[in-house]
Amino acid sequence: MSSDDKLLDSISDETLHEKIAEIVRTMSCPKDFVCIRSGFEALCKSHDIGLHSYLECLEENPAKCRFSVGFGYKNFCTCPMRFYIARNVKKEQDIARRTL
Repeated sequence: MSSDDKLLDSISDETLHEKIAEIVRTMSCPKDFVCIRSGFEALCKSHDIGLHSYLECLEENPAKCRFSVGFGYKNFCTCPMRFYIARNVKKEQDIARRTL
């Protein structure tokens, strides 16, 4: 079993698993995908403001993150995994919590 397979063991939804595995294969993560390893609990602070592939970065010191891009008075997250999580995983988890 590869380290990517072990990383993705906790994701039971097949479609989510496949998409996240694809993102893992195509990017390098300086945080070693802590977002996935934590079950999507250890996430940087961000807000989906409806842009095509960016989130608003709400971290206290965004300059420390290689995925943060400043524009005007705001910073934007360009991490493909964080964007996918915000648009897909977190919404699914919120829906599941509301139905319990």
